[in-house]
Amino acid sequence: MGLRSGNEGRPRGEDMDDTPIPGFRYLVTNPERLGGKPTIRGTRLSASFILACLAEGMSYEDIVREYSDFPRDSLAEVLRFAAAVTDRNDVAA
Repeated sequence: MGLRSGNEGRPRGEDMDDTPIPGFRYLVTNPERLGGKPTIRGTRLSASFILACLAEGMSYEDIVREYSDFPRDSLAEVLRFAAAVTDRNDVAA
């Protein structure tokens, strides 16, 4: 049912290079993971991927069911991050 995250068959030993995104408990960056895109700690799920799932009509419950490594509490943080990024003056509409 859901979109593919690109997680399949990938090693998880990249966590040591995670850089927390200030102000966010679950969001990190890592140049070795998805080109440094913001991801959810301990996963290869990017913030943009979760937003795309929501845009495609997946519910919160669908995402949690489809991606078992998705931390339940991180969805609100992904939305808060998206709001903060799109609210910046340097983001063109």
